Amino acid sequence: MSSSRTYRDAIDHLNTLQVDAARPEATRATPGRSQFAISDMLEYLYRIGYSPNELNALNVIHIAGTKGKGSTSAFVNSILQHAQPSWKVGLYTSPHLSTVRERIRINGVPISEEDFTKYFFEVWDNLLMENDKVNADDRSKAVASHATTLPGTLSSTSLMPGYFRCMTLLAFHVFLKMKVDATVLEVGVGGAYDGTNIVPKPVVTGITALGIDHVPVLGNTLRDIAWHKGGIFKEGVPAITVVQPQEGMEVLEARARELRASSFRSVQTLDSLFEVPLGLAGRHQVQNATIAVELARQFLCERQALADTSELPQSFVDGLRATRWPGRCQTVADPAHSNIIWYLDGAHTLESLDYCMDWFLSPGVGVDTEGNPSPAKRVLIFNCTKGRPGETFIRVINNKITAWANKNARDASKFFDHVIFCTNATYANGRFKHEFTSKVMSGEELLHLTIQNELSTAWSSTIPEYARDRIHVLPSIEHAISQIRTISADSIPIKLLVTGSLHLIAGIIEGAGLSRIAL
Repeated sequence: MSSSRTYRDAIDHLNTLQVDAARPEATRATPGRSQFAISDMLEYLYRIGYSPNELNALNVIHIAGTKGKGSTSAFVNSILQHAQPSWKVGLYTSPHLSTVRERIRINGVPISEEDFTKYFFEVWDNLLMENDKVNADDRSKAVASHATTLPGTLSSTSLMPGYFRCMTLLAFHVFLKMKVDATVLEVGVGGAYDGTNIVPKPVVTGITALGIDHVPVLGNTLRDIAWHKGGIFKEGVPAITVVQPQEGMEVLEARARELRASSFRSVQTLDSLFEVPLGLAGRHQVQNATIAVELARQFLCERQALADTSELPQSFVDGLRATRWPGRCQTVADPAHSNIIWYLDGAHTLESLDYCMDWFLSPGVGVDTEGNPSPAKRVLIFNCTKGRPGETFIRVINNKITAWANKNARDASKFFDHVIFCTNATYANGRFKHEFTSKVMSGEELLHLTIQNELSTAWSSTIPEYARDRIHVLPSIEHAISQIRTISADSIPIKLLVTGSLHLIAGIIEGAGLSRIAL
């Protein structure tokens, strides 16, 4: 690699792989998720010099699900680190909050800029040229063989992968080069056609809670979603899930039989976990911690590395307590403004938003310990991406507030003193922080604030009595933070709930100067 190639160069190259907003929406909705994705990913893998079987050396715990898969991955990662301190544990997740390097971690720490740059350009350069490590005929046969396990035929693979696929390939490359002892691998979207789903034989697979993803290619029923998520099951590999709705469980069981998993079981919530001060807030995290415990236990048993066979080993408890996962039910005191507390949760599905509101409405968070409103002002900052059901999201928020208000004889229209709907653009000029650059948002959307105006209309229709001058539609996160500074000028305490998008959370952390504390 030329010494003149910098980390900034690597990010510039990576950002060219994003799908442009100008492309047809139907095309943007399915990159890397069609029936051709697996054969494409295998072709890219060969181009960078690996065969699929080499990925088995990563000792993968593969985790899919509609909600909770990121938190579960974080729990598993922390448990393994505490159960086996001498191990090197790789963690691959998405999206990132501050730096793209967060997606690829070793023992919980993002890889360095130097390592990212080095390994990125090794992958990039190999993708740009044919790699002769594997005979072309053998490669073609292997790709075709793997592709027959999924519907569809082989596609004509483009020269370069999309953003997520490239990051997945980079993660595999980094973990193999660094010789990790275990890899916690979070699915991006879906499962069956996800770019992570090319490891022939993980050690164990897991499915967290199922719900409607609102991703068009996955279908719009729970059975469709379950079919995709269950696509990560592999022959001879144990499969674990949480208790699911009946129709989802039936499909997962069928997928486990179809793909010949060595075993399939659902795990009941461990009552003992309610006594553990989990590192991640929210009662819903108990379910995520439960499946994380079982995935870690199964993995360590398979690797013959579990000495303590009690229901909840102390090393597991230590790992659960030590888990950190920014942007998920996270409370952050503003370091520069003592009267401001940020409540950050990147909830972007109906179910996760429901959990988010339960958390914020719990005593000691958005309300006081008696269930009454705290003396602080409360402000909501919200955004969702195109294709998400914004009006339904708003209804979830206000239904939760109304239920709380009715129970406590309060006025739901006065729960939030202000609501702010802004885009995910970081700065007032419409630009993004370099590592947040997004080509999915069109210039027209930014100019007309289409989604934000729709959210504002939905809010007013849901709570007609809410004062219009307390609803703010703003073009950037920088504008939103400026509005907060105006609201906080009288020094009255402010509780700020930021939710609806992890990209919004990332921008707030950057724009409000919370990185040192939040990340």
